Amino acid sequence: MKIAIASDHAGFSLKEEVKVYLESQGHIVRDFGTFSEESSDLSDFVYPAALSVAKGEAERGIFIDGVGYGSALIANKIYGLNAAVCQDPFCAKLARMHSNTNVLCIGAKIIGSAIAMEIVKVWLTTDFLKDIEKYTRRVDKVNEISEKHLIKFDR
Repeated sequence: MKIAIASDHAGFSLKEEVKVYLESQGHIVRDFGTFSEESSDLSDFVYPAALSVAKGEAERGIFIDGVGYGSALIANKIYGLNAAVCQDPFCAKLARMHSNTNVLCIGAKIIGSAIAMEIVKVWLTTDFLKDIEKYTRRVDKVNEISEKHLIKFDR
């Protein structure tokens, strides 16, 4: 799977660990930065990574900042992205099963690397429950909101 990854300075160290894990699992990872722990602005890295997912250049995105919410706020402004902040594996499982998220946001100041790796693993290996009508109906309703208010990208 092609995965876009990005972070700010607070998420840099964890992003590097996640990247190594993803590559060890055979995923193709495009790192949009940041590339150090020097203070940086999250949007400079998450926005281009989010666009790559929206344009179909990556199948999913994993964004890591201090708390996770900044990344999710940016990603959810982009048409075609459904981002969730997950702080435990159960949340990651439900984010995929019930909401069909294509972007995972993690807070490096909230969780440690061991739990983060488990979250990533669960999120990547859990499928959307597309055959259960209530979940497809709910996801479709969210997508209808995007259709009304967000701009589509040509793929």
